[in-house]
Amino acid sequence: MSDNLGAESGSRQQETSATPGWERAVLEKLAFAALEEQRAARRWKIISRLTTLAILLLLAWLVFGLSQSGNAPSTRHTALVEIKGEIASDSEASADLVVAAIRNAFEDQGAQAVVLLINSPGGSPVQAGIINDEIRRLKAKHRKPVYAVVEESCASAAYYIAVSADKIYVDKASIVGSIGVLMDGFGFTGLMDKLGVERRLMTAGENKGFLDPFSPQTEKQRAFAQAMLDQIHKQFIGVVKEGRGKRLKETPDMFSGLFWTGQQAVDLGLADHLGNLDYVAREVVQAEEIVDYTRHPNVAERLIKRFGSAIGEGSVKALRAQPAWR
Repeated sequence: MSDNLGAESGSRQQETSATPGWERAVLEKLAFAALEEQRAARRWKIISRLTTLAILLLLAWLVFGLSQSGNAPSTRHTALVEIKGEIASDSEASADLVVAAIRNAFEDQGAQAVVLLINSPGGSPVQAGIINDEIRRLKAKHRKPVYAVVEESCASAAYYIAVSADKIYVDKASIVGSIGVLMDGFGFTGLMDKLGVERRLMTAGENKGFLDPFSPQTEKQRAFAQAMLDQIHKQFIGVVKEGRGKRLKETPDMFSGLFWTGQQAVDLGLADHLGNLDYVAREVVQAEEIVDYTRHPNVAERLIKRFGSAIGEGSVKALRAQPAWR
């Protein structure tokens, strides 16, 4: 019997080895199995990230909801919005964040007035213009007063925002003003000539590269840039005159870009009185309770953005990794 079994086994091995392409079939099965495992791993990775993102969104919603409910008491209070640091689209003093905070403050029934607590050297005239326009619109709509309180500095674009307030309060040593516009850069053409370096810049349009620091600037280009700065400067001056009105004691240097101390600003009509936040809330608004409506980019928002980018990148990679054959 053992001889028969051995013969049968040997016969099956011969048949298997004789089957054409059996190695390829086995390799294909192994390859498909490996691809299925990779796809399953990618799916679980994406599901895990989506779950984490959902949890973070829920936490952010809860935190935001609680903070909003905490910022909206039914009692009388002074609404505070801080404008600190550079005024730019990617800063905490961006128009998006500041305008959102100001809207919440105006819409709160308990807020008796809105106070802008300013400590900024300035920044983007576009961002400042958006904030100024929205403050004036909300003042007309809600009939609530707005007061600006200056800490260390309120210069350039920060002052552009401050003049939208009904009154401006400063410390006697605050820095106020700098009503001007600038565009800065560097020119390296002389140094390049000395070093024997040739700048090879190709453009379509004769003025396309006129802000390039390695190319010479023509008088025509300089005049064009100056005309643009002069126009923005006139807009700035118009906003200041509209906001301050007859309180301004205009001097030849007022709109030259110079800045003054808080006491000098009061004397020139650039500010109204000396006073800090507590003084304005207590004596002017007569609502000592101060509620902060300032919006800050929180950790949850940063994490959500990071996870969102990671998930998007992972999805693209997963799609690209799919085999083109079946």
